[in-house]
Amino acid sequence: MGLFDRFKKTFKKEKKEDINLYEKGLEKTRDDFVKKLNLLGIKYNKVTDEYYEELEKILIEADIGVNTVFGLIDRLKKRVKDEHVTDAADLTDTIVDEMFMIYVQGEVLSDRLKMNDNGPTVVLMVGVNGVGKTTTIGKLANKYKKQGKKVMLIAGDTFRAGAVEQLKIWAERTDSLFFGKENTDPAGVVYDGLEMAKKENADIVFIDTAGRLQNKANLMAELEKINKVIDRIIPGEPSETLLVIDASTGQNGINQAEEFKKITNITGIVLTKLDGTAKGGIVLAIREEIKLPVKFIGLGEGIEDLKSFDIESYIYGLFKDMM
Repeated sequence: MGLFDRFKKTFKKEKKEDINLYEKGLEKTRDDFVKKLNLLGIKYNKVTDEYYEELEKILIEADIGVNTVFGLIDRLKKRVKDEHVTDAADLTDTIVDEMFMIYVQGEVLSDRLKMNDNGPTVVLMVGVNGVGKTTTIGKLANKYKKQGKKVMLIAGDTFRAGAVEQLKIWAERTDSLFFGKENTDPAGVVYDGLEMAKKENADIVFIDTAGRLQNKANLMAELEKINKVIDRIIPGEPSETLLVIDASTGQNGINQAEEFKKITNITGIVLTKLDGTAKGGIVLAIREEIKLPVKFIGLGEGIEDLKSFDIESYIYGLFKDMM
């Protein structure tokens, strides 16, 4: 019995809280992707080269990623040979099982943020402009406030018009502490903000940063300086550096992740606007090609619609119509 078969037996008993949100949020991907998979199973009685070619196309169109798809097809062919599968209709569970294993990769993955036991936990948020970074920070502030944490937001994106004010509004909306100044050195703002966080005994601090990836050298220098300041004020921090990616940008999001990995130490991904795209397979591409876990996903516009990523809920949201 494969990983996914075992998972199906226990999922509905153990995972109830966010099932509806995952179902709704992945509806566009599911309607497009699963419909094509079902039609493929009807079109081909036998597993042939033509079947593999069409399957490959379907997977790539779901934005799973070309390299990831090639690897998946190779593993699928091996399993078909080893398990003597001839009927194409019998392959569905195997395909899902392989997708499940692409993400898990034999590891125990945590969607929880690493926390600092000796002072404020610092989370550095990075990403290009327009991906929903500031809004994501606001939603994360809401999430951790509801867990009883004392949250602080620091506006490190000091030169983009309106960025400081936008984050301040989110701080007020979530009843979080706030520090920010416009048109000044971001590292200086981070320094003063963290000093305030220590005095106020904040539990968790989210730092917004600039997203000017087109000027990579300057951004790298800025982030290096910010990281040094963070470590000086709170040794060992930041605990996490999260890259925010707009899921609807597809493979461009993968390119952004590759570029940001060169600039700073990314520990996880926040994938926004997953509900607005049929390319939900990007989750698997990120995991396989970038080797980073997805920590949070945006499944709607509401303040409660940013969820800790759960691979089982994700798989269920994609394939519930086939179970």
